[in-house]
Amino acid sequence: MSRLLQGKIGAIFLLLALLGGSLTSHAESPKLSADQVIAKAVDRAGKAEAKAGLPGYTYTKCTVTEELDASGNVKERKSKVYRVIFRDGATYLKLMEVNGRAPAQGDLKKQAENELNVRQVLGNSKSANSANKDNFLTPELVKRFDFTLVGESALNGRQAYQVNFRVKNPEPPVHRIIDRLLNRISGTLWIDAQEFEVARADVQLGSEVNLLGGIAGSLKKLAYSITRTRITDGLWLSTESVGDFEGRKLIDAMRIKTKSLSTDFHPLG
Repeated sequence: MSRLLQGKIGAIFLLLALLGGSLTSHAESPKLSADQVIAKAVDRAGKAEAKAGLPGYTYTKCTVTEELDASGNVKERKSKVYRVIFRDGATYLKLMEVNGRAPAQGDLKKQAENELNVRQVLGNSKSANSANKDNFLTPELVKRFDFTLVGESALNGRQAYQVNFRVKNPEPPVHRIIDRLLNRISGTLWIDAQEFEVARADVQLGSEVNLLGGIAGSLKKLAYSITRTRITDGLWLSTESVGDFEGRKLIDAMRIKTKSLSTDFHPLG
């Protein structure tokens, strides 16, 4: 066998050995557990200084809310268009249109009342209009649930960890209305494998939740899905959501479906 041929064969074996070593090293690299994935996502969400340094963006958000009758037919439909500004880690909404027209004073008043109701339910003293609603994960919220890693999947062209969650047993104590709701929900999170941002969340209600002992009403069904998109390096914003809610308000049955879509993203000047 010539030295040239021996050299080529030796080079091939060396290349195979290197490839095999790299493949073995990759295969043996430690995999993250569900708790580790969630911990990284919580750490990412809690870095206020990083959010403050993110670029500002403006975009359009369109929402549609439909109230259905007992037969499932739409009895009232309302569409709204917002101008949204994301700046210094906070989101600001301005109501621009209601059912294709400029908002009336009553629409603006109702919007302010809705924000107040949200603050009362969540127990948050901050303005709901300026709060960062994209912060899905906080240490306090995560403590309420057990997490299970299902696997990895592609989502919007990026790898994501798929993690199921359900409330701990025994259930966390109830202090507010939102606690009663949180103790009944479960679902799935998709956490981006590179930046550990929530890319998607699916939530459903496991059993009926009474409001004020059932006097004010009850929530029998909740199915909600939200998608977040990577706008630029490190910046993820909610771009789409779908909701289906069914229950009772006082003595009247109600069912409401919601949709929202955010488009036309532009950097702030």
